[in-house]
Amino acid sequence: MDEGFSLRHSRWECKYHVVFIPKYRRKVLYGRLRSDLGEVFRALARHKESHMEEGHLMMDHVHMLIAIPPKYAVSSVVGYIKGKSAIHIARTYGERKRNFVGQHFWARGYFVSTVGRDEAKIREYIRHQEQEDQRVDQLHMWS
Repeated sequence: MDEGFSLRHSRWECKYHVVFIPKYRRKVLYGRLRSDLGEVFRALARHKESHMEEGHLMMDHVHMLIAIPPKYAVSSVVGYIKGKSAIHIARTYGERKRNFVGQHFWARGYFVSTVGRDEAKIREYIRHQEQEDQRVDQLHMWS
């Protein structure tokens, strides 16, 4: 384990592929909101001593590859990121848009999978998620 991170008494490499969606799968993650959220997610991850390795904001969901130290539960870090980013969205964009649900912007729950030997595949998947979704949609149209 050459790359890992370290705590006082251990070296670790715990990476997770996390996906979550806005409430009602609203397609609002484009434009100014999309460009602003990337930096917000990175800053919030740093608050929990985590590191966002890769991320992509789709129209109606978020993909991120995040390294979380073993002293934090994945659920607490993802919950923190979702909660604080919802507060940021409500404060920044809440006055302009009526349809944001305030501090309940994100839907409950999330998908998470551990990243092991297929880290390169997961990084590639996150980077090219939009093209992959379009390709799958086109295949479904012809079937």
